[in-house]
Amino acid sequence: MTQPAETKSPVVMSGRESQSRWRRPSPFLLPLAAVFRAAVALRHAAYRRGWLKTQHLTRPVISVGNLTVGGTGKTPIVAWIVRRLLASGHKPSILTRGYGRRGTRMIVLAPERGRIPDPREVGDEPAWLARELPEAPIIVAADRFEAGHVAEERFKVDIHVLDDGFSHLALARDIDLVILDSTVDLRREALLPAGRRREPCEALARADLVVLTRTEIADPAPLEARIRDANPHVRVFHSRTKLCRLVEVWSGAAQAPDALKEKPVYAFCGIGNPGAFLSNLQGWGFPIAGFESFRDHHVYRDAELRQLSARARESGAGALVTTEKDTMNFPANWSAELPVVGCAIEAEIRETQAFEDALLASLRGRDKERAR
Repeated sequence: MTQPAETKSPVVMSGRESQSRWRRPSPFLLPLAAVFRAAVALRHAAYRRGWLKTQHLTRPVISVGNLTVGGTGKTPIVAWIVRRLLASGHKPSILTRGYGRRGTRMIVLAPERGRIPDPREVGDEPAWLARELPEAPIIVAADRFEAGHVAEERFKVDIHVLDDGFSHLALARDIDLVILDSTVDLRREALLPAGRRREPCEALARADLVVLTRTEIADPAPLEARIRDANPHVRVFHSRTKLCRLVEVWSGAAQAPDALKEKPVYAFCGIGNPGAFLSNLQGWGFPIAGFESFRDHHVYRDAELRQLSARARESGAGALVTTEKDTMNFPANWSAELPVVGCAIEAEIRETQAFEDALLASLRGRDKERAR
């Protein structure tokens, strides 16, 4: 889905095309996928047998992860969980690797109102989480055990949320929550590097809870059946993407969700599932004049934004629309002829109370096990 803005015309997807990211895997890569499967199995065996050590933090750990590489809607679920933990009196931290950031040193984002760290230093997703959750410390590091230790010592947290942690076996977790995208057919998706799966579907047997995202644009029933094949007793919940407001990037001014529905907009994004963003925009009632996609975590250049604005004008659009995550990757000094607006979203879990009860009940159960 990479779309170099300088050389190619916009990619416009229909609603049907946006329902699935699946592509037929290259036959040349399938042997490598078989090697990858064997390596994953060997790694899991090494942890089970103690050849590789799993480290344990003092405080409980909720892992929020997925089976595929990016694009499942995981980060809004992380924010949802942290908000609920804060509301229930907990002091959570977020432990994250910070994908795509410059450098490897640990970065500690202390609780602070109005903090907006440099996305290039911490990664676009941690930067977004820091802006959304100023009350929670966020530790960005490859070594999540060391990060958790810092969070416990410095901020006296009582629980950790491990971002993108399902395959991070080096750190023990008390709850494994898996996020799966309802628009993705796991039965057809191959393992890396032929496809986007990090682990076989059988790995879902390790999951304690599952949340299916984007149920507003795809039927979750086939995916739920696949989950039941791997883990018949796991509790499955359903979420949708809710548009909360629009944010004008230059000024930071907030607008109502329906502020741009009277005139065409030109949409673009650099996320793992661009088709889902297009489907959401259509479902929210935006008249789409054009749509362009870039690689996940794409860092925009000023020239690209100017070219996007020029193409938007040619299409008759009155504004450019993208995701809030994309706005984190804009250059420090940039310009565009048209207004550029980010969509501020939240995950909305259909079974809100049941999910919160299940999460907290699982934590209480693990606390009792730790006390024995």
